[in-house]
Amino acid sequence: MDMQSGIGYAAAICTTIAFLPQAWVAIKTRNTQSLSLAMYIVFTLGAALWLAYGVVKNDWALIAANSVTALLSCAILITKLRYDVLGARRALDRAQ
Repeated sequence: MDMQSGIGYAAAICTTIAFLPQAWVAIKTRNTQSLSLAMYIVFTLGAALWLAYGVVKNDWALIAANSVTALLSCAILITKLRYDVLGARRALDRAQ
């Protein structure tokens, strides 16, 4: 592995691992009220686009990192939608 690839893999590992604690807490506690819905929509789209770029470039560092990051981001986004957005809508429906 050359230096350029090593840097790419190191960056991929760091950015992916950094996402794990947030995903774990959000899924475990089902509490995502402090997380921005707009940010997670844009971030998930960005991770998917980086994944597509990695596929086009055949860059395994980008493919691996953004596959995991996109999955974790999707999990957080689904948790946010399920428990915050839909939960708030159900609470409003019950109140009426």
